[in-house]
Amino acid sequence: MLKKMGTCLMFFLLMALFLSGCTASDEKITVSLDWAPNTNHTGLYAAVDQGYYKEEGLDVEIIQPPEGTAESLVAAGQAQFGVGYQESVTFARLEDMPVVSIASVIQHNTSGFASLKKKGIETPADFEGKRYGGWGSPVEKATLKALMEKYDADVERVEIITSGDMDFFAASEKDIDFAWIFEGWTGIEARIRGIELNYIDLGQENEALDYYTPVIITNEKIINNNPDLVRAFMKATAKGYEYSMENPEAAAEILLKNAPELDRTLVFESQKYLSGQYQAEAEQWGLQKEEVWQNYTDWLFKNGLISKKIDVKAAFTNEFLPER
Repeated sequence: MLKKMGTCLMFFLLMALFLSGCTASDEKITVSLDWAPNTNHTGLYAAVDQGYYKEEGLDVEIIQPPEGTAESLVAAGQAQFGVGYQESVTFARLEDMPVVSIASVIQHNTSGFASLKKKGIETPADFEGKRYGGWGSPVEKATLKALMEKYDADVERVEIITSGDMDFFAASEKDIDFAWIFEGWTGIEARIRGIELNYIDLGQENEALDYYTPVIITNEKIINNNPDLVRAFMKATAKGYEYSMENPEAAAEILLKNAPELDRTLVFESQKYLSGQYQAEAEQWGLQKEEVWQNYTDWLFKNGLISKKIDVKAAFTNEFLPER
C-alpha cells in the first residue's frame, strides 16, 4: 500500500511540474546585460515571457552586471551568456579573455555624434573648437580623429570632457556641445521631446565604424564543453527577437513589465524603430560577417589603439544560430 501511494505521489508531482511549464531538468542560466534594461534587450525578455527558454529546458535569469562588465562575468563563468559590443569583445580577446560573440543584436551601428541643432555642428569639421562629452576612452578620441581627418579638421582642437553618464540634454545646455549617442534611444527621446538635433551617423561616415553593437556573448569553455546549451539558448533568443520584430507594441509592454522605471512613450517609439533594425537586410536575425569584424580590427590597429590584430574568426561565430 505504501509503495502504491508513493508511486501515485510521484505521478502527481510530475504532472504538476508538466502543467506548470517546468521540468525537473530545467537548467539554470544567467544572462548579464551590458547596462540598464532598454530596447536592445527586449528579445531576451520576450524569450522569457513567451516561454521560449522553457521550451528549450532553460530557466533564465537576466541580471545587470553588479561590478565590472558582461565580458568579465562571462569570461569568469559567473554568467553563461551576456550582452556586449564588438569593440569590447575585441579588447577582451587581446587580454586573453575567452569571450565569443554568437549573435549580433542589431545589424548596423546605430550610434553617432549628436548635438543640439542650435550648436551648428553639421559635419565632423564643425567639431573643431567644440566641447565633446564622453567616457574618457581612447577609442573616442581615435574615432573623432578618423572622422575629422576626412574633412581636414584637427582633433586636437576639440576639448574632450569626461561627462560619464550625465544626461545628454542637460549637459548639452551648459557643459558640452556634442556627445556619442544611440539613435534608437537618445535620438528617439529628442524627437519625442521636440528637441532638434544634428546627428552624424558613424557607419555612414566610415565603413569600418559600422560594427556590431551590441552582440550576444558566451565563453569558449561553454562552446567547447556544452554546444547543445549554446544552441538551445540561441534558438530561444532568436525567437525572442523575432517576436519583438513582429510585435513591437507587445514587446514594449514586456520590457516595461520588467523595467517599469522606463519612460513608456520612449520605450514604445524606440521599439518601433528597432523592430526594423534588429535584422535589417540580413537573411536572419543575429548573422555576423567576417568583413565587419576584420574592418574594425584593422581600423583599431591602424589608429594605434591595439598593438596586434585579433583572430576575428575566433572572436565570433554564426554556428549556433537556428537553421533556416
